[in-house]
Amino acid sequence: MPRTTAGSAVPAGTARTLAQVYRRFGEVDAADTSPLYERVAVAVSESDVALRAIEMAPARKRHPTVILAALHDLALAGRAPALAAAYATADGDAAADAAIDTLLHMTDSVVAIAVRRPTRTNETGRCAVLYPAVAEAARRVGANAVGLIDVGCSAGLNLNVDRVGITYSNGQSLGDTSSPVQLSASIVGDRPLPTRAMPEVVARVGVDLDPVDVTDADDARWLRACLWPDQREQVARLDAEMALAATAPPLLLQGDAVEVLPDAFAEMPGDALPVVTTTWGLSRFPLESRLRFLHRLDEAAAGRAVAWVSAEGVGVAPTIPTLGDRRASGHSIIGLAVFDRSVLRAEAVGRCWSQGRLLAWLAD
Repeated sequence: MPRTTAGSAVPAGTARTLAQVYRRFGEVDAADTSPLYERVAVAVSESDVALRAIEMAPARKRHPTVILAALHDLALAGRAPALAAAYATADGDAAADAAIDTLLHMTDSVVAIAVRRPTRTNETGRCAVLYPAVAEAARRVGANAVGLIDVGCSAGLNLNVDRVGITYSNGQSLGDTSSPVQLSASIVGDRPLPTRAMPEVVARVGVDLDPVDVTDADDARWLRACLWPDQREQVARLDAEMALAATAPPLLLQGDAVEVLPDAFAEMPGDALPVVTTTWGLSRFPLESRLRFLHRLDEAAAGRAVAWVSAEGVGVAPTIPTLGDRRASGHSIIGLAVFDRSVLRAEAVGRCWSQGRLLAWLAD
């Protein structure tokens, strides 16, 4: 039996392991991007009382990204004013002290938030990948209108892909140049992107086990809480994206994608091409579920063309070629599959890195 330290109900081996997780997060994961979280995480790793508080959460909810988001949520809600003030002034030492104090005196609240809320990543770079691929899908089918179905939609921000402006490092641009949301991405290689515009989007449906409603104050605050407080540019961009989404909220369907997809297809107008998008979400599904997902797309295409645009790790998306790339290659494949009744045409149209911030277009 592992020994316990004096005054602690936590096995010493467990506490040391948790301390190592937080120290590594601070010194490695946050070191170059968030001085605040670097200082907070290292301080937590050195605090027995903070580690004991975190141990009150289920093991899968003890990771720094979860606990720090829960603390940030309390700060944004005005329930941890000292922590909020330290974050606002980017005072690392004050933030570390306030975070530990909040963990000590508001343990139940931190744990409750961590247990109830899954962490969210709403990487805006995904639109830079999705836009040219969705436009290409429409071109291949000859569609004058599309209906978007985003699987694993979180807050449904990908569903506004046609409403943002995107500038690429080679000088190309796509989307709405007057949009309040302007994104950028870098092109790898010398092949340009197709410059055709996406046709009119006539339906937007998000599917998620726990979708986020950007018009709900608590949900919107949680999205902000999942960002690191000293990443001002990302915070401002998320606020702009949520404001844009709130002007025309998508239909959000809750449930397992394989079960809910027929309901999503039912929302697609008959004269529009349904385009299903998945971005780094299928890896959470076992292979059997991924194959059932593919079967759902095939079923929906019995009487109409259906397209699937994916950005997934190498080998994750069924039927999408891997181009001979290794699974642990560090990049993802941009896939385009068109189901037209009994015919399936699947192609890898590009590669991308860093959640879509860098991409290489491959299709003709």
